[in-house]
Amino acid sequence: MDRFDEKILLELKADGRLTNVELSQRVGLSPSATLRRVQELEKQKVITGYKAILNQTKMGVGFVAYVSVGLANHSKKSQLDFESHICLAKQVVECHNITGASEYLLRVETSDLNAYKRFHADVLGEIPQVNSITTMVVMDTPKDDRG
Repeated sequence: MDRFDEKILLELKADGRLTNVELSQRVGLSPSATLRRVQELEKQKVITGYKAILNQTKMGVGFVAYVSVGLANHSKKSQLDFESHICLAKQVVECHNITGASEYLLRVETSDLNAYKRFHADVLGEIPQVNSITTMVVMDTPKDDRG
């Protein structure tokens, strides 16, 4: 990967809808050279996809929390069973296996606090592997560079 590839990636991360001509102008390469590089980055799985960034408020998301989850049992089977339950929960938009006092960190998005309370009781509270739940409510997001 050279400086042109890095420029391409930075531009596409900022705006994945750039046309090839616009992208080529921004990185200083011909359109054909730019296209070849983008295709190679996709082939090598450096670029794994493109997506739209949605306005959470307009999508009905009024409550965001990070939830740490501790498991009662630390076996691989327990982790896989927990993950299979979490993958079915539409409120969970991110699930990370972490180190520290808890095994998992979830990003949970719901319409409001009452919807989160139902998720907490009806989803997390019903997963047999869950031993502890700690909720951290997002009050504001001054920076979010996730693409």
